[in-house]
Amino acid sequence: MSSSSKRYLLYIAQSYSYAILRPLQSAIRARGDEVCWFFEGDEVNPSFLKPTEKRLSTVTEVQAWQPDAVLVPGNVVPNFIPGVKVGIFHGFNAGKMNHKGREDHFEIRDCFDLYCTQGPATTLPFIRLAEKFATFRVAETGWPTLDPMFKGDLPQPYAVEGDNRPVILFCSTFSRSLSCAPAVYEQVKAMSMQGNWRWLVQFHPKMSQEIVEKYKALENENLTFVETDNVLPLLKAADVMLCDTSSILIMFLLQGKPVVTFNNKTKRSHLVNVDHIEDIQPALVRVLAKPAELMAKIEQYCDDIHPYRDGFSSERVLTAVDELIAQGTDDLKPKPTNLLRHFKMRKKLGYWKL
Repeated sequence: MSSSSKRYLLYIAQSYSYAILRPLQSAIRARGDEVCWFFEGDEVNPSFLKPTEKRLSTVTEVQAWQPDAVLVPGNVVPNFIPGVKVGIFHGFNAGKMNHKGREDHFEIRDCFDLYCTQGPATTLPFIRLAEKFATFRVAETGWPTLDPMFKGDLPQPYAVEGDNRPVILFCSTFSRSLSCAPAVYEQVKAMSMQGNWRWLVQFHPKMSQEIVEKYKALENENLTFVETDNVLPLLKAADVMLCDTSSILIMFLLQGKPVVTFNNKTKRSHLVNVDHIEDIQPALVRVLAKPAELMAKIEQYCDDIHPYRDGFSSERVLTAVDELIAQGTDDLKPKPTNLLRHFKMRKKLGYWKL
C-alpha cells in the first residue's frame, strides 16, 4: 500500500447491504485504495461474498488492519472499530416512525462522524441536526447504491424475449402495521391469472416466511417470485410498481416510473394511492399510460429526494470522506456515551477488551 492510499471497511449487518456498498467498493478500487468487509451478527450470508472480495472476520483483525474510514449502511457502528465512521443509509426516508414517535431516518444514535445524504429532502434536516448536536458533519453526495442504475450497466435477468406485456413489480415491507402483502394477496392472485401483464414479486428480506411461502405458491406463467440481494435489475425490468410504505418505491420512482400504493401513510401527490382493493387494478391501468401531470410530480419529487443522475455518487462520498480525514474531527463535540447500546454491540460482536 502506498503512503497516500487509504483503507476502507465496509461494515454490514444484512445481506442486502452487499448491493448497497459494492458501487463504493468499485470506486475505492478504481482509486487504488484498499477495501475489506466486516459482518456484524449472523444475518449476513457469507456465501454472497465474491472470490475477489476480502473479509475481516474479527474485531481484532479490523483493529490490526487499521481502516481510515468505516462505511456503514446500517444505523449503528461500535466506537472500538478504528477509522472515521460514515453513515451511508440502507434506503430512503419512507416516513416510518420509530417507537419514540420520531422519523427513524433522522434518528441520531451518536455513532457517526459524517452522514452522506441523498438529496435536499434529507440534507436540510441533517444540517439542522448537525447544528443541534455538533457531533457530526453532513455532505450531500447522492446514494452510491444507485450508481449502476444511472450508469445503465445493469444486467437484465428478468427480461423475457418476445414477451412485450407491461411488467408490474409488487414489493412490500415486512412491518405488520405497514405491509399490504396480506391484504392484497387475493387481488394480486386474480390479476396475475388474467395474463395481460407480467408480474414480478419481491419482498423485504425480513418479511414473514408465511407470507413469502403464500406468494411463492402463486407462481405461474404470468407471475415470478424473486429472491435477490440486488434489487436494481428488478427495478429496471418493471414498468410500474405496486407497493405500500416501503422505501424501495423511492428507488423505483427515481427511474421516472410511476408507483401505485395501497394504504400508503404519506398521501403524496407523486404517488397514486388507493385504500380499497377494487381500486388497485384501475390505478395500475391509469399509471401505465404515464399521465403527464403525474410524471411531472414524480420528476419534481425526484429532484428533491435524489437529484444526482450521473452515477458518480460513490466518488462524491469518497471525496467527502477525504475532506473529513484531512480536516480531522477535533472541532466536533465528543459523542455522548450510550452505555447500553455499546454493551449490546460488544455482546453481539463478542468483544470485551477496553
